[in-house]
Amino acid sequence: MSTRWIEETFHPHWRVALEASEVLHEVKTEHQHLVIFRNETWGTVLMLDGVCQLTTSDEFVYHEMMAHVPLMALEKPKNVLVVGGGDGGVLREVLKHDCVDKATMVEIDRTVIDTALEHYPEIPGAAFDDPRADVVIADGLEYVAKTEEKFDAIIVDSSEPIGPSAVLHTREFFADCKRALAKGGVLVTQNGLPFLFPDHLAGTTRVFASLFKRVAPYMCTQPCYFGGPFALNFATDDKSILNLEQKVLAKRVRKRGISDLKYWTPAVHSAAFALPAYAEAVVTEAIAAAKAGDDSAYASTPAPAPTKLARKTKKKPAEKKPAAKPTRAKSDSQA
Repeated sequence: MSTRWIEETFHPHWRVALEASEVLHEVKTEHQHLVIFRNETWGTVLMLDGVCQLTTSDEFVYHEMMAHVPLMALEKPKNVLVVGGGDGGVLREVLKHDCVDKATMVEIDRTVIDTALEHYPEIPGAAFDDPRADVVIADGLEYVAKTEEKFDAIIVDSSEPIGPSAVLHTREFFADCKRALAKGGVLVTQNGLPFLFPDHLAGTTRVFASLFKRVAPYMCTQPCYFGGPFALNFATDDKSILNLEQKVLAKRVRKRGISDLKYWTPAVHSAAFALPAYAEAVVTEAIAAAKAGDDSAYASTPAPAPTKLARKTKKKPAEKKPAAKPTRAKSDSQA
Protein backbone atom coordinates (compact mmCIF):
# COMPACT_ATOMS: atom_id res chain seq x y z
CA MET A 1 0.00 0.00 0.00
CA SER A 2 1.39 3.40 -0.99
CA THR A 3 2.15 6.00 1.66
CA ARG A 4 -0.36 8.82 1.93
CA TRP A 5 0.89 12.35 2.56
CA ILE A 6 -1.61 14.96 3.73
CA GLU A 7 -0.71 18.52 2.89
CA GLU A 8 -0.90 21.56 5.10
CA THR A 9 -2.25 24.08 2.55
CA PHE A 10 -2.67 27.08 4.86
CA HIS A 11 -0.06 29.14 3.01
CA PRO A 12 -0.38 30.16 -0.64
CA HIS A 13 3.30 29.98 -1.63
CA TRP A 14 4.64 26.97 0.30
CA ARG A 15 3.30 23.73 1.74
CA VAL A 16 4.13 21.13 4.36
CA ALA A 17 3.01 17.50 4.16
CA LEU A 18 2.50 15.03 7.01
CA GLU A 19 2.62 11.29 6.53
CA ALA A 20 -0.58 9.48 7.51
CA SER A 21 0.36 6.05 8.83
CA GLU A 22 -3.30 5.42 9.66
CA VAL A 23 -6.40 7.47 8.87
CA LEU A 24 -8.76 7.31 11.85
CA HIS A 25 -11.61 9.42 10.55
CA GLU A 26 -12.24 11.40 7.39
CA VAL A 27 -15.26 13.21 6.06
CA LYS A 28 -15.64 15.62 3.17
CA THR A 29 -18.75 17.70 2.68
CA GLU A 30 -19.50 20.61 0.38
CA HIS A 31 -18.32 22.90 3.18
CA GLN A 32 -15.23 21.29 4.70
CA HIS A 33 -12.75 18.42 4.74
CA LEU A 34 -11.93 16.91 8.12
CA VAL A 35 -9.27 14.25 8.56
CA ILE A 36 -7.84 12.72 11.74
CA PHE A 37 -4.81 10.49 11.29
CA ARG A 38 -1.75 9.07 13.02
CA ASN A 39 1.77 10.22 12.31
CA GLU A 40 4.97 8.73 13.76
CA THR A 41 6.27 12.15 14.84
CA TRP A 42 3.12 14.08 15.67
CA GLY A 43 0.92 11.35 17.17
CA THR A 44 -2.75 11.89 16.41
CA VAL A 45 -3.25 14.83 14.05
CA LEU A 46 -6.40 16.82 13.32
CA MET A 47 -6.47 18.70 10.03
CA LEU A 48 -9.42 20.72 8.80
CA ASP A 49 -9.55 22.09 5.26
CA GLY A 50 -5.83 21.53 4.84
CA VAL A 51 -4.90 23.27 8.08
CA CYS A 52 -3.20 21.52 11.01
CA GLN A 53 -5.38 22.21 14.05
CA LEU A 54 -3.69 20.13 16.74
CA THR A 55 -1.44 17.18 17.36
CA THR A 56 -1.19 15.06 20.48
CA SER A 57 2.60 15.44 20.34
CA ASP A 58 2.76 19.20 20.95
CA GLU A 59 -0.72 20.29 22.11
CA PHE A 60 0.65 20.90 25.61
CA VAL A 61 2.48 24.02 24.41
CA TYR A 62 -0.61 25.93 23.36
CA HIS A 63 -2.80 24.70 26.20
CA GLU A 64 -0.25 25.38 28.94
CA MET A 65 0.50 28.88 27.69
CA MET A 66 -3.18 29.71 27.26
CA ALA A 67 -4.00 28.62 30.80
CA HIS A 68 -0.99 29.07 33.06
CA VAL A 69 0.16 32.52 31.96
CA PRO A 70 -3.09 34.20 33.06
CA LEU A 71 -3.73 31.97 36.08
CA MET A 72 -0.19 32.13 37.47
CA ALA A 73 -0.35 35.91 37.14
CA LEU A 74 -3.28 35.95 39.56
CA GLU A 75 -2.80 35.43 43.28
CA LYS A 76 -5.80 33.15 43.73
CA PRO A 77 -8.06 32.67 40.70
CA LYS A 78 -11.28 30.95 41.70
CA ASN A 79 -13.71 31.36 38.82
CA VAL A 80 -12.48 30.84 35.24
CA LEU A 81 -14.30 30.98 31.89
CA VAL A 82 -13.04 29.22 28.76
CA VAL A 83 -14.77 30.26 25.53
CA GLY A 84 -14.36 27.52 22.92
CA GLY A 85 -11.70 24.93 23.62
CA GLY A 86 -13.96 21.93 23.11
CA ASP A 87 -11.00 19.55 22.85
CA GLY A 88 -10.63 20.04 26.61
CA GLY A 89 -6.95 20.93 26.64
CA VAL A 90 -7.26 24.40 28.17
CA LEU A 91 -9.86 23.14 30.65
CA ARG A 92 -7.48 20.35 31.67
CA GLU A 93 -4.73 22.86 32.44
CA VAL A 94 -7.06 25.29 34.26
CA LEU A 95 -8.21 22.52 36.59
CA LYS A 96 -4.62 21.80 37.66
CA HIS A 97 -4.90 24.92 39.81
CA ASP A 98 -6.36 23.74 43.10
CA CYS A 99 -7.44 27.29 43.93
CA VAL A 100 -9.94 27.20 41.05
CA ASP A 101 -13.41 26.47 42.44
CA LYS A 102 -15.22 26.54 39.10
CA ALA A 103 -14.15 26.37 35.47
CA THR A 104 -16.87 27.00 32.90
CA MET A 105 -16.23 25.92 29.32
CA VAL A 106 -18.64 27.25 26.70
CA GLU A 107 -18.46 25.28 23.45
CA ILE A 108 -20.90 25.90 20.60
CA ASP A 109 -20.56 22.45 19.01
CA ARG A 110 -21.02 19.25 21.04
CA THR A 111 -19.38 17.18 18.31
CA VAL A 112 -16.06 18.89 19.11
CA ILE A 113 -16.15 17.30 22.57
CA ASP A 114 -17.30 13.95 21.22
CA THR A 115 -14.53 13.90 18.63
CA ALA A 116 -11.91 14.60 21.29
CA LEU A 117 -13.20 11.81 23.52
CA GLU A 118 -13.15 9.30 20.69
CA HIS A 119 -9.92 10.11 18.88
CA TYR A 120 -7.64 11.95 21.33
CA PRO A 121 -8.98 11.42 24.87
CA GLU A 122 -5.55 12.11 26.33
CA ILE A 123 -6.06 15.80 25.57
CA PRO A 124 -9.07 16.38 27.86
CA GLY A 125 -8.00 13.59 30.20
CA ALA A 126 -10.43 13.62 33.14
CA ALA A 127 -11.27 17.31 32.75
CA PHE A 128 -14.88 16.79 31.70
CA ASP A 129 -15.51 14.59 34.75
CA ASP A 130 -14.05 17.04 37.26
CA PRO A 131 -16.82 18.29 39.59
CA ARG A 132 -15.45 21.81 39.24
CA ALA A 133 -15.99 21.75 35.47
CA ASP A 134 -19.20 23.24 34.07
CA VAL A 135 -19.49 22.33 30.38
CA VAL A 136 -22.03 24.51 28.58
CA ILE A 137 -23.07 23.84 24.99
CA ALA A 138 -23.93 27.33 23.78
CA ASP A 139 -22.81 30.24 21.64
CA GLY A 140 -19.89 31.86 23.46
CA LEU A 141 -20.75 35.28 22.08
CA GLU A 142 -24.25 35.15 23.54
CA TYR A 143 -23.09 33.55 26.78
CA VAL A 144 -20.59 36.30 27.55
CA ALA A 145 -23.08 39.00 26.59
CA LYS A 146 -25.74 37.65 28.96
CA THR A 147 -23.83 36.19 31.90
CA GLU A 148 -24.11 37.86 35.29
CA GLU A 149 -21.12 35.96 36.69
CA LYS A 150 -17.77 37.59 37.33
CA PHE A 151 -14.68 35.67 36.30
CA ASP A 152 -11.11 36.06 37.50
CA ALA A 153 -9.87 34.99 34.07
CA ILE A 154 -11.50 34.62 30.67
CA ILE A 155 -9.59 32.51 28.16
CA VAL A 156 -10.82 32.73 24.57
CA ASP A 157 -9.72 29.55 22.78
CA SER A 158 -11.25 30.46 19.44
CA SER A 159 -10.41 30.02 15.79
CA GLU A 160 -8.97 32.71 13.57
CA PRO A 161 -11.04 35.81 12.69
CA ILE A 162 -12.49 34.21 9.59
CA GLY A 163 -16.12 33.31 8.92
CA PRO A 164 -18.31 32.47 11.93
CA SER A 165 -15.46 32.93 14.40
CA ALA A 166 -14.88 36.54 13.38
CA VAL A 167 -17.41 37.68 16.00
CA LEU A 168 -15.07 36.45 18.76
CA HIS A 169 -12.50 39.00 17.60
CA THR A 170 -14.70 42.10 17.66
CA ARG A 171 -14.60 45.03 20.02
CA GLU A 172 -18.16 44.24 21.11
CA PHE A 173 -17.24 40.73 22.23
CA PHE A 174 -14.11 41.82 24.06
CA ALA A 175 -16.08 44.64 25.74
CA ASP A 176 -18.54 42.03 27.00
CA CYS A 177 -15.60 39.98 28.28
CA LYS A 178 -14.30 43.00 30.18
CA ARG A 179 -17.73 43.51 31.76
CA ALA A 180 -17.72 39.86 32.88
CA LEU A 181 -14.29 40.10 34.50
CA ALA A 182 -13.88 40.52 38.23
CA LYS A 183 -11.78 43.47 39.41
CA GLY A 184 -8.17 42.90 38.43
CA GLY A 185 -9.13 40.00 36.16
CA VAL A 186 -7.32 38.84 33.03
CA LEU A 187 -8.48 38.30 29.45
CA VAL A 188 -6.40 36.12 27.13
CA THR A 189 -6.94 35.19 23.49
CA GLN A 190 -4.89 33.67 20.68
CA ASN A 191 -3.39 35.87 17.97
CA GLY A 192 -2.01 33.47 15.40
CA LEU A 193 1.33 33.75 13.59
CA PRO A 194 2.43 37.40 13.69
CA PHE A 195 5.33 36.95 11.27
CA LEU A 196 2.93 35.89 8.53
CA PHE A 197 -0.29 37.57 9.68
CA PRO A 198 0.58 40.70 11.71
CA ASP A 199 -2.89 42.21 11.25
CA HIS A 200 -4.35 39.65 13.63
CA LEU A 201 -2.02 40.73 16.44
CA ALA A 202 -2.48 44.40 15.56
CA GLY A 203 -6.26 44.26 15.57
CA THR A 204 -6.60 42.56 18.94
CA THR A 205 -3.98 44.85 20.46
CA ARG A 206 -5.86 47.95 19.27
CA VAL A 207 -9.06 46.73 20.88
CA PHE A 208 -7.41 45.60 24.12
CA ALA A 209 -5.55 48.90 24.40
CA SER A 210 -8.83 50.80 24.07
CA LEU A 211 -10.53 48.74 26.79
CA PHE A 212 -7.82 47.93 29.35
CA LYS A 213 -5.05 49.75 31.18
CA ARG A 214 -2.47 47.21 30.07
CA VAL A 215 -2.17 45.05 26.96
CA ALA A 216 0.75 42.65 26.73
CA PRO A 217 1.06 40.16 23.85
CA TYR A 218 3.23 37.13 24.50
CA MET A 219 4.57 34.32 22.37
CA CYS A 220 5.33 30.61 22.38
CA THR A 221 6.80 28.10 19.96
CA GLN A 222 4.10 25.75 18.68
CA PRO A 223 5.89 23.28 16.39
CA CYS A 224 2.87 22.11 14.37
CA TYR A 225 1.83 25.68 13.51
CA PHE A 226 4.27 26.12 10.67
CA GLY A 227 5.29 29.72 10.09
CA GLY A 228 7.07 31.08 13.16
CA PRO A 229 6.26 31.79 16.81
CA PHE A 230 2.63 31.78 17.88
CA ALA A 231 1.18 34.86 19.57
CA LEU A 232 -1.32 35.22 22.38
CA ASN A 233 -2.62 38.44 23.90
CA PHE A 234 -3.08 39.41 27.54
CA ALA A 235 -5.20 42.29 28.85
CA THR A 236 -5.86 43.51 32.39
CA ASP A 237 -6.49 46.64 34.43
CA ASP A 238 -4.08 45.46 37.14
CA LYS A 239 -0.68 46.58 35.86
CA SER A 240 1.19 44.94 38.73
CA ILE A 241 0.52 41.36 37.62
CA LEU A 242 2.81 41.78 34.63
CA ASN A 243 5.73 42.71 36.84
CA LEU A 244 5.84 39.53 38.93
CA GLU A 245 9.24 38.17 39.82
CA GLN A 246 10.04 34.61 38.84
CA LYS A 247 10.38 33.60 42.49
CA VAL A 248 6.75 34.64 43.05
CA LEU A 249 5.63 32.54 40.09
CA ALA A 250 7.73 29.61 41.33
CA LYS A 251 6.14 29.85 44.77
CA ARG A 252 2.66 29.82 43.24
CA VAL A 253 3.26 26.76 41.13
CA ARG A 254 4.65 24.89 44.15
CA LYS A 255 1.80 25.99 46.40
CA ARG A 256 -0.76 24.83 43.86
CA GLY A 257 0.95 21.46 43.56
CA ILE A 258 1.47 21.63 39.80
CA SER A 259 4.49 19.58 38.80
CA ASP A 260 3.68 17.92 35.48
CA LEU A 261 4.11 20.82 33.05
CA LYS A 262 6.09 20.34 29.85
CA TYR A 263 6.43 23.92 28.58
CA TRP A 264 5.48 26.60 31.13
CA THR A 265 8.06 27.56 33.72
CA PRO A 266 8.48 30.81 35.67
CA ALA A 267 11.36 31.75 33.35
CA VAL A 268 9.35 30.96 30.22
CA HIS A 269 6.43 32.96 31.64
CA SER A 270 8.59 36.06 32.01
CA ALA A 271 10.45 35.62 28.73
CA ALA A 272 7.28 35.08 26.70
CA PHE A 273 6.44 38.79 26.99
CA ALA A 274 9.77 39.80 25.41
CA LEU A 275 8.75 40.26 21.79
CA PRO A 276 11.05 40.18 18.76
CA ALA A 277 11.44 43.55 17.07
CA TYR A 278 9.06 42.82 14.19
CA ALA A 279 6.24 41.91 16.60
CA GLU A 280 7.04 44.76 18.99
CA ALA A 281 6.72 47.20 16.08
CA VAL A 282 3.25 45.84 15.29
CA VAL A 283 2.20 46.19 18.93
CA THR A 284 3.63 49.69 19.35
CA GLU A 285 1.85 50.93 16.24
CA ALA A 286 -1.41 49.29 17.32
CA ILE A 287 -1.32 50.89 20.77
CA ALA A 288 -0.58 54.28 19.23
CA ALA A 289 -3.55 53.83 16.91
CA ALA A 290 -5.80 52.97 19.86
CA LYS A 291 -4.67 56.09 21.70
CA ALA A 292 -5.48 58.10 18.57
CA GLY A 293 -9.00 56.70 18.61
CA ASP A 294 -8.71 53.75 16.23
CA ASP A 295 -10.07 50.80 18.20
CA SER A 296 -11.32 48.82 15.22
CA ALA A 297 -11.33 45.08 15.72
CA TYR A 298 -9.70 42.61 13.43
CA ALA A 299 -12.81 40.75 12.33
CA SER A 300 -11.85 39.44 8.94
CA THR A 301 -8.80 38.51 6.91
CA PRO A 302 -8.12 37.36 3.37
CA ALA A 303 -7.63 33.61 3.39
CA PRO A 304 -4.03 32.77 2.43
CA ALA A 305 -5.23 29.55 0.79
CA PRO A 306 -8.53 28.28 -0.62
CA THR A 307 -9.69 27.24 2.84
CA LYS A 308 -12.31 29.32 4.63
CA LEU A 309 -11.15 28.28 8.09
CA ALA A 310 -7.85 28.56 9.87
CA ARG A 311 -5.81 27.55 12.88
CA LYS A 312 -7.55 26.41 16.06
CA THR A 313 -10.77 26.08 14.07
CA LYS A 314 -12.71 23.43 15.90
CA LYS A 315 -16.05 23.12 14.16
CA LYS A 316 -16.65 19.54 13.12
CA PRO A 317 -19.40 18.00 11.03
CA ALA A 318 -22.16 16.27 12.96
CA GLU A 319 -22.19 13.23 10.71
CA LYS A 320 -20.44 10.95 13.17
CA LYS A 321 -20.78 10.91 16.95
CA PRO A 322 -19.08 8.39 19.18
CA ALA A 323 -21.02 6.72 21.91
CA ALA A 324 -18.79 8.03 24.67
CA LYS A 325 -20.13 11.10 26.47
CA PRO A 326 -18.52 13.18 29.17
CA THR A 327 -20.18 13.49 32.51
CA ARG A 328 -19.26 15.91 31.74
CA ALA A 329 8.96 39.13 32.31
CA LYS A 330 7.26 42.05 31.97
CA SER A 331 6.14 43.60 28.74
CA ASP A 332 7.11 47.04 27.61
CA SER A 333 3.88 47.16 25.63
CA GLN A 334 1.21 48.98 27.50
CA ALA A 335 -1.70 51.23 26.97
